[in-house]
Amino acid sequence: MSQIPDLTPDCDACAALCCMALAFDAGEDFAIDKPAGLPCPNLEADLGCALYTRLEDAGFSGCARYDCHGAGQRVTQELFDGRDWRAEPALAKPMISAFANMRKVHDGIELLLAAGRLDLPAPLEEEREDLLEAYARPDWTENSLAAFPASDAPARLAAFLPRLRDWV
Repeated sequence: MSQIPDLTPDCDACAALCCMALAFDAGEDFAIDKPAGLPCPNLEADLGCALYTRLEDAGFSGCARYDCHGAGQRVTQELFDGRDWRAEPALAKPMISAFANMRKVHDGIELLLAAGRLDLPAPLEEEREDLLEAYARPDWTENSLAAFPASDAPARLAAFLPRLRDWV
C-alpha cells in the first residue's frame, strides 16, 4: 500500500497558499471580499497572517476553521522544493493549480481512510485499497496533478462512496 501523506496542516511549511489561492466573500465567515489568486490584505511579507491570533474576533472565522488537510505544505515542499510565489511571482499560477488539485487528492484520501474504519465486505475493501493507491501515490508532480481531475480516480471514488451506505 502507498505511504499515506500527513493530512495535518503545517502552515510554517506552506507558502500561505490558502491566503492567496482561495476566494472568499464578505459575510458571516469573512470580513471582506477577496478574489482567488490575490493575496489576502492581512498576509504579511513573511507569509504570516497579521490577524492569526484574533481571526474570529476580526471577522475571519472561515480562516480559523479552514483545513487544507496538508495539501499546502505538500505542494510547497514536495512540488516546489520550498520555493514560494511571493519570492518568485511566476510560481503563483502553477502553485494555485497544484494546490487546488492536491486538495482534491487529500480530500479523497481522507474519505478513503474514513471508509477504512467501516466493516466492509472484501470486494469493497479491495476497491477502497485500490482507490487509496491511486490517491496516495508518493510521486506527484505538477503534470500528474494537473492530469488527475481527468483521470478515472475521481469518477471511481464518486461511484464508490454511495455504495458504502449500508456500512455507515
